[in-house]
Amino acid sequence: MTAPETGEIMAMAAGDGIDIEKVRLDTPGCASVAHLNNAGAALPPAPVLDAVTEHLRLEARTGGYEANDLARELTEGFYDAVAGLVGAHRDEIAYVENATRAWDMAFYAVPFAAGDRILTTTSEYASNAIAFHQVAKARGVSVEVLPDDGDGQLSLDALAAELARGRVRLVAINHVPTHNGLVNPAAEVGRLCRETGVLFLLDACQSVGQLAVDVGEIGCDMLSTTGRKFLRGPRGTGFLYVRRDLLRELEPPFLDLHSAVWTAPDRYEIRDDARRFETWERYVAGQIGLGVAAGYAAALGVRAIEERVTGLAARLREELAATPGVTVLDRGARRCGIVTFTVAGRESAEMKGVLRERGINVSVTDHTHQRLDPNAVPAAVRASAHYYNTDEELGLLVSAVRELAPRR
Repeated sequence: MTAPETGEIMAMAAGDGIDIEKVRLDTPGCASVAHLNNAGAALPPAPVLDAVTEHLRLEARTGGYEANDLARELTEGFYDAVAGLVGAHRDEIAYVENATRAWDMAFYAVPFAAGDRILTTTSEYASNAIAFHQVAKARGVSVEVLPDDGDGQLSLDALAAELARGRVRLVAINHVPTHNGLVNPAAEVGRLCRETGVLFLLDACQSVGQLAVDVGEIGCDMLSTTGRKFLRGPRGTGFLYVRRDLLRELEPPFLDLHSAVWTAPDRYEIRDDARRFETWERYVAGQIGLGVAAGYAAALGVRAIEERVTGLAARLREELAATPGVTVLDRGARRCGIVTFTVAGRESAEMKGVLRERGINVSVTDHTHQRLDPNAVPAAVRASAHYYNTDEELGLLVSAVRELAPRR
């Protein structure tokens, strides 16, 4: 087996832009649906689909273990592709089955002690918040929520003040919340954490693939993300980045014969690279597909992707905000491809269903996932654009919303 050719992908990047017609032809789903649910799961491109299905067929022909041996070049290539995408070293990358588990493996490896403090944001996601409180209960740490600034994102002044107070063991925030379109100032958070020697865990589940993300520029110690969202990889895939000189300080919450070596009846040695956070059994076809997805995004250019995605979302916000009965909920000085809104007199779940019947995919946010955010509404429609979406598709959504919104 050989890695997919990148020449055709490179041809889709025209100068500093992206050849939208070519990437849409490369995306089978574009022919049948206006997919504006990329913050849920994006449409995979053909090279990702081909890589996954080819490996599954290889498993069917030769056996799972045998296929894994034959595909060694591709599974190893995953580490180079992902590291290159986020500015890391290959030994700092672990393949994990999803973003939640990747985040968990990093978080639960932090050696918390009684009296330690965890700082987080009002926009933190439910899975992470539940983990905070589980550790707080078990180890006697405190979980403290930083306030928003005037634009709605994490307050850097508040963060600096709390870091100065001391005993902060971890700052754990999301780069992009799931429900309100903002982008948290991750690089500024990284700078403050480095200055005070505090660990920084970044949940990049919604940012990798739609924004330019560089772990060196951000200064995070750990970063987790998924494959299925803006990265356009397979479901059931994700990865974890852990800074090289931190690795030996973090013992994963569970180990197996891949992450560690059983050296004597009562002893073991943990791997010295990020693969200490992996398990031996894995979705091999998914790992290969995720590596292809990372290479695909890198070939198009993360800066070009970010420019395209944020531009589409800005136009969509403007059109929706000009629609009577529609309230756009997005906050933040910097915003991303996620656009959230409500329609007067309409339940958000109802809107999602009606739009789907018209061939437009969106999703719904749920306030039970954002219980720390005082500005979260019970439910909202979430439309999330990607670079393969078009102005015509945005127009379909806006027209449908205007038809369903209350008339003056």
